[in-house]
Amino acid sequence: MLIRPGHFTLEELHAVHRGGVTLEIDDAARASIAASAAVVQRAAAGKAPVYGVNTGFGKLASTRISESDLATLQLNLIRSHSVGVGEPLAPAVVRLVLACKAGSLARGASGVRAEVVEALLAVFNAGLVPFIPSQGSVGASGDLAPLAHMTLALMGEGEFLVDGQRRLAAAVLREHGLQPLTLQAKEGLALINGTQVSTALALHGLFAFEPVLESALVIGALTVDAARGSDGPFDPRIHALRGQPGQIDVAQYYRALLSGSAIRASHTEGDDRVQDPYCLRCQPQVVGACLDQLRHAALVLLREANAVTDNPLVFADDGTMISGGNFHAEPVALAADAMACAIAEVGAIAERRIAMLIDSGVSRLPPFLTADPGLNSGFMIAHVTAAALASENKSLAHPASVDSLPTSANQEDHVSMATFAARRLQPMIANVAHILAIEFLAAAEGIEFLRPLSSSAPLEAAHALLRERVASLAQDRFFAPEIERASALVREGTLARTFRALPGLPALWTPV
Repeated sequence: MLIRPGHFTLEELHAVHRGGVTLEIDDAARASIAASAAVVQRAAAGKAPVYGVNTGFGKLASTRISESDLATLQLNLIRSHSVGVGEPLAPAVVRLVLACKAGSLARGASGVRAEVVEALLAVFNAGLVPFIPSQGSVGASGDLAPLAHMTLALMGEGEFLVDGQRRLAAAVLREHGLQPLTLQAKEGLALINGTQVSTALALHGLFAFEPVLESALVIGALTVDAARGSDGPFDPRIHALRGQPGQIDVAQYYRALLSGSAIRASHTEGDDRVQDPYCLRCQPQVVGACLDQLRHAALVLLREANAVTDNPLVFADDGTMISGGNFHAEPVALAADAMACAIAEVGAIAERRIAMLIDSGVSRLPPFLTADPGLNSGFMIAHVTAAALASENKSLAHPASVDSLPTSANQEDHVSMATFAARRLQPMIANVAHILAIEFLAAAEGIEFLRPLSSSAPLEAAHALLRERVASLAQDRFFAPEIERASALVREGTLARTFRALPGLPALWTPV
């Protein structure tokens, strides 16, 4: 894959995330890389103080560093900032970090040599995964600690993850025929300033949630039929009058998923229910609003993946270097917070649909979806699990971006907390996948109480897919492993393929 600096597409980033690609920098970028590096080299040889080139960092920016110590300055920067803790970042996240950092530096506004970009790509193309602890960044002045661990590995002083085990970087580089990176003026600062870790974590959340959201649409539609709900709330005229694009698209998805259902045809007349509960008829309004937030987040994250976010920035056309604050990850933090709310809401309305299905007074199905209630509890406690997970997500959805905590002796007095904002998406997605798995099992059970009537072709295909892994719950049994099997269908994209097979539907993520 050719990196055209500043022009990553969402599809290319998704390919990097999946793995199995090699990267190279467009030769057209080399001139601008060299020009910006020349500006830094002149500054390093000059007398004027330039932040990060011949001064200390952060609160120590007024401390002047002698020319003979400039290489040591960069080396000490990386060593001192490698203070992360916690579990390592997943390989898919690290791949995004390496690719986005290489693309950012290759834009020619960071003052690094081409050798730095090539070192990042060499590690990526060798399939190496620097050991990067997941905790320790506040998302301002860049993702300093995690990016320092990445850089330390490139230098041969850190560690790589090899088959899940931490190994000393020097030996791993040697085994792959790679030379440790030696830093020159400003290069350490350029490598650790930047939002690449928080951006990669947020993209990881976006890509991981895509099949879950698609599965939510299929399962939500199956629940509509199981509860003998109306398809009237999905009429396109309703949604056109509001004009919210996500809502319009979700209603279209539901119409396609429910089209041809014999269950729906069986109660178009003579049904004494005037309106369905909100968890059924307001799905376009709720999930559509979530989809709009996720689409906006995708746009923000794509911009950030292509951005130059270190400091100071180099403008080779006039030879100036300007200190700014592009390392502040507030756009990523707010996007991740919006994603968290959207993820939580998809799970929250799914939990309400489960509660509706087991309530015989609303769903008109047997109590707790069991033919012999009392002797069997059916889905009673499976719903309790869903409620617990939905409640947990409410706490996790609290915005991280509003919780700034000053650092660096108040030099960095407002920070974004973007890294945690993005990192906390993964447990939230896992919770939603389990909630949807329980709903999937419940809705499938509900459909079977309506036999011999059938649902639509795509929903019957989804039902059959589940029954390949989990049998009907004729009587109580050990159910936790079966929830896990249903959850795997949700998370892995197997169920999402039912959704993607529908012709003529708008893309889930609009082109950006």
